[in-house]
Amino acid sequence: SEWHPNYEFREGQLRMAEAVEAALADKRHLIVEAGTGTGKTLSYLVPAILSGKRVIVSTGTKNLQEQIYFKDIPFLSQHLGELRACYMKGRQNYACRQKIYDAEKEPILTGLEEVADFQIIREWEKTTETGDRAEIKQLPENSSTWAKIDARAEACTGQKCPQFERCFITQMHMKANESDLIIVNHHLFFADLNVKGDERGAILPDYSAVIFDEAHEIEDTAGQYFGVSVSSGQIEELSRDVVILSNRKQFNSTELDNVLMTLNDKAAIFFALFHANEGRTGFRAHDAFLEANEEAYRNVLYALEIVALQLELTKSAPDEVLPLMARARDLIKRLEFWMESRDKRYVYWIEKRGRRTFLQATPIDVSGMLDERLFDAVDTVVLTSATLAVGGNFDFVAQRLGVRNPRTELVESHFDHHAQALLYVPQHLPDPRNAAFTAAAALEIVELLELSRGRAFVLFTSYSQMRVIYDRVSLEVPYQTFLQGTAPRSALLQEFLATPNSVLFATSSFWQGVDVPGEQLSCVIIDKLPFAVPSDPVVEARIGALRAEGREPFREYQIPNAAIALKQGFGRLIRSKTDRGVLALLDHRITKTAYGQIFFDSLPHYSFTMKRDDVAKWFDKLK
Repeated sequence: SEWHPNYEFREGQLRMAEAVEAALADKRHLIVEAGTGTGKTLSYLVPAILSGKRVIVSTGTKNLQEQIYFKDIPFLSQHLGELRACYMKGRQNYACRQKIYDAEKEPILTGLEEVADFQIIREWEKTTETGDRAEIKQLPENSSTWAKIDARAEACTGQKCPQFERCFITQMHMKANESDLIIVNHHLFFADLNVKGDERGAILPDYSAVIFDEAHEIEDTAGQYFGVSVSSGQIEELSRDVVILSNRKQFNSTELDNVLMTLNDKAAIFFALFHANEGRTGFRAHDAFLEANEEAYRNVLYALEIVALQLELTKSAPDEVLPLMARARDLIKRLEFWMESRDKRYVYWIEKRGRRTFLQATPIDVSGMLDERLFDAVDTVVLTSATLAVGGNFDFVAQRLGVRNPRTELVESHFDHHAQALLYVPQHLPDPRNAAFTAAAALEIVELLELSRGRAFVLFTSYSQMRVIYDRVSLEVPYQTFLQGTAPRSALLQEFLATPNSVLFATSSFWQGVDVPGEQLSCVIIDKLPFAVPSDPVVEARIGALRAEGREPFREYQIPNAAIALKQGFGRLIRSKTDRGVLALLDHRITKTAYGQIFFDSLPHYSFTMKRDDVAKWFDKLK
């Protein structure tokens, strides 16, 4: 209260801080749900700093990571003395000095745009202390120049590099080794956990505690990093990087050109054999596929090995060929695992994205891996988020993540949700599974947007539904409308904030981590209860695994998952004590089924209505 000009006492903030302090002191794991507005960041940072231990703080997004490091840490260091803290991101976020110096002498840039971007990067490199691309505000998000000079590991020669001592990655690791508080994101944390004890070496220094903020994302992120992935794009990129390096370092040859051409041809033939639709498709036909296409598969493995051998035999080859050889052989290992392993703990699937084909293997159940590699290996793990409890308890998240006997704490938001938000569930719409639902939902959305005068997010559980309803609604309302996918997420959000009375139509990536306080967002409309698509290969496999154990996947997995997702979506509306607005769920199953009560029990205590007239009166009061 003495430090902060806008301090207000929040009992939940103190309760959470004491729970985190006790978990760190007693070497126990803790799950804590802290409603929006609790001030949970300070609740875990203060006890983490005072514990005297090295603590990793892992966040769901880079934005939250930067907010902690550049806003919360400086505030606390004014009062707790100088803090030994740093933040770490994935290598692709940092510039490689050697690549920048090479690019000044060797022709790797194409077009005036790349040359202009390079001049910005080159001038910035002379003064930056971190090498973090987030510092360069004028560099486009999808800059192709950055991709050519970033510090990703695939082209790193490590200690053999002339810039090793001055390397931004080296400096980041040195700072981490000297820090007590290390701020990372979930992707970097699980990338590190996946290589611990491996010859590839750890990314993070040893630590005795980890705090996960936005912990509801952990199951999916862990599955991604504990899985195996190989894609047509990875082979294309390997081939491209070999060409670029061989031209730059002048060891290109007819033989090398020929083996790369063979690799590209054989890979194109192999990946074309997977006739999947755009999106994700399960794959179980390994034996039949190999029987019919073994030659095409072996040809890719052989071509990758020949590329690695050709690089190995190159006379006076530069050190940069070593990571390229390692990449080729790593692709062989991953492709063999995907094609020949019959490990029943994984679900195998294909994803088509445009021209590219991804072959993926994801663990069906990450709880055992997390138990062994994380909860059993680390003294204290704190899991926190505004959305972890289902129906008032943490059984679901503890079971999915493999946390045994954790302490738990449920801290309600100090916002008055009953006074601040009205939850509206219309009863006159068809069941969402009925073909007539889409047209009726579009009409209802038009009516609601007229009452709210725009100022809304309309959130969908599928892209196809979003596009169909957007086409119907955008022509019928007098407000500026934005559609996810037409611009980068951050640009859409900025436009929404800058355009009075606008409406944003979006899917899952806008359900969480988006903060729009104030009148600009006065209505959140959700089309359906956000059940995960049961035909998604990972969801389908997890449902199948529960069923095989004689359990009820709908009650034990699909409903709790959807309840957490609904909480996330509705959590966009009330971001401060002065926010007011309407939450509309166009799916009346929440009021007409027995399981609907679980959703109500998981949500804050909003005011509730099933009549649109009440919505009109609510908005009249807000004028």
